Amino acid sequence: MKKNSEGKPEFQDVYTAFNGKIRRYMAHLVGDAESEDLTHEVFIKVSKALEDFRGDSQLSTWIYRIATNTALDRLRSPDFKRSVEERHLIGEDELAIEDKNVWTGRKLPLPDQQLIRKEMNECIRSFIDSLPADYRTVVVLSELEEFKNLEIAEVLNISIDAVKIRLSRARTKLKEVLNCHCSFYRDNRNILLCDLKVSSK
Repeated sequence: MKKNSEGKPEFQDVYTAFNGKIRRYMAHLVGDAESEDLTHEVFIKVSKALEDFRGDSQLSTWIYRIATNTALDRLRSPDFKRSVEERHLIGEDELAIEDKNVWTGRKLPLPDQQLIRKEMNECIRSFIDSLPADYRTVVVLSELEEFKNLEIAEVLNISIDAVKIRLSRARTKLKEVLNCHCSFYRDNRNILLCDLKVSSK
């Protein structure tokens, strides 16, 4: 990555390298409908703060910290839940179909698995969305962005021990919710599938 005369990264290079990653990250945290506007907001903040970036942490974790704080501000805003409910009513909050594993992002080999994975993504994503904001963030960083605990600690500005505790609690909570609402099984091609459990009430 090019640097200017002061040894700072050039904004255009930073934007090119991280725009796609941050947009995906924001989509995981706040939904696809909000991700574009929030990504734009993130890079406005990055452009203004880049001159003061001292390199005390990795550029990537610094940018993800800005993105995380921006997402958390949105998640905690009083009108967020209302806007999500409105989008669900008019059907504008679906993620694009992606032929990728919901956890790793790796491409799947068979085109006919696309619809299956879309349904899995939407099912699991809905339960990730139900987690408290702090839990949702650490799960997305670890499981979807594949950050290591030290990187997560730097992004969230907390200790590694706090990351481990929060991640353990988040995974436990997510597992409880999934086990309560989903029945997981493998089909004759050994593909992991899930069905929503029918309520007995």
